[in-house]
Amino acid sequence: MSIRQTTLYTFHKQFATDPAWLARAPGRVNLIGEHTDYNDGFVLPAAIDRAIYVAARPRQDSTVTLVSVDFDDRTTFTLEHLDDPDLPGWSRYPRGALWWLREHGYAVPGFDAVMGGDIPVAAGLSSSAAVEVVMLELGLALAGASMSQRDKALAGVEVEHQFIGMPCGVMDQMASAMGVDQHALLIDCRSLDTKSIPVPDGASIVIMDTTKKRGLVDSEYALRRQQCEAAAAQLGVPALRDASLEQLENAKDALGDVLYRRAKHIITENSRTHAAAIMLEAGGLKTVGQALQDSHISLRDDYEVSCAELDVMVELANTQSGCYGARMTGAGFGGCAVALVQNDVVEPFTAAVAPAYQERTGLTPQIYVCQAGPGSSIERLG
Repeated sequence: MSIRQTTLYTFHKQFATDPAWLARAPGRVNLIGEHTDYNDGFVLPAAIDRAIYVAARPRQDSTVTLVSVDFDDRTTFTLEHLDDPDLPGWSRYPRGALWWLREHGYAVPGFDAVMGGDIPVAAGLSSSAAVEVVMLELGLALAGASMSQRDKALAGVEVEHQFIGMPCGVMDQMASAMGVDQHALLIDCRSLDTKSIPVPDGASIVIMDTTKKRGLVDSEYALRRQQCEAAAAQLGVPALRDASLEQLENAKDALGDVLYRRAKHIITENSRTHAAAIMLEAGGLKTVGQALQDSHISLRDDYEVSCAELDVMVELANTQSGCYGARMTGAGFGGCAVALVQNDVVEPFTAAVAPAYQERTGLTPQIYVCQAGPGSSIERLG
C-alpha cells in the first residue's frame, strides 16, 4: 500500500468517515550549491518523489485532532492554543503552519486529519519543510483561500524562523512548494528568482544516508557564516556571491589561509552550480557529475565540513560504473551524500556501495533511489 493509500485508509479507520481534502508536499535533495545560500548565492535542489500527505475533514469548531502515521500517535488541540509546550514534539511543525495562517488573518476552521509520509526523518531530505508546506496547503484550502507556490514557501520559512526558532534559508521550502516534475530548481538566494532545469531521463538521483549522526553542525555552521562575512568585508563586497576569483587571488595574503579557502569554496561553488544547471539542460550528465565530484573536494578541503564517513561514501559511489558523480549534500559532518546514476545500473550500484561502506565504517547505510518530482498540491476528495 502506498503512503497515499495508507494515509487515506488510516483516516477512515480513525474517524469512521472519508476525508474531504488530501494535501501533499515532497521532500527535497540539493544536487549542488552547498553553503552558498547564506552568501546570497545559488542552489540547485530538486523535489523528490517522496512526500508528506495530510488527509483532512473540517469541523464546526476550532478543535484540531491530528493523527500521525509515522509516530503512531494522536493529539488534540485548539486553534487558540497552538503554542502549548505540552503537546507532542512532532506536532510543532504543523501547529506552526496553522499559527502563521491565523496570524495573517486566514480563517482556518478546526479539522480532523491524518498525516503520513515516506520521507526518511533526519536524513537531510527536509521532511520538516514538507510538513510546514503541506499544512499550509491544507489550511489555505480549508479557509477557502489561495496563495502562490512561492508565497507558500516563504510562509514556511517564516514558520521556521518565528514559531520553530530555526534561522533556515529558503531552499527547502521553495523546493517543496515549487518543484517541477522531472526538473531541478535553480534558485537565486538573493532575488529568490527560480528557473526549472530538466533532469535527463537516463539518470536517477541516489541518496545515500551514511547514518553517521551529525556532530558539530550548529557551532561550525555559525563559524562558517562568520568566516564568510569576514571574507566578504575584507574583499569589500556585500556577500561572497559578488566576489570574483581574481579579487580573491589578489587578496589571498591579506585574507590568510582559512578565510581564503572558505571564500574560494563559495565562489567556485556558485560557478559550479551555474555550470551544472547549463549542462543538465544540455543533457551533459558527465560534466554535471564532474561538478558534483569537484564540489565534494571543495567542501572537504576548502570548507572543511565533510567527515570520514561521507568521504568513504562518496569515494565508493564515484568508483562505480554508471555513476556520473557524487558528493556530500547538506550541512555536513554526517548525513547524506547524493549521486547521479545511470538508470540501468542503479541496482548493481546499490548492491556494491552499501556492503562496501558497511565494511569500511561499521555503519549500515540507507540508500534511496529517487526521481525529481512535482511540488506541493492539494486535491478535493468530496
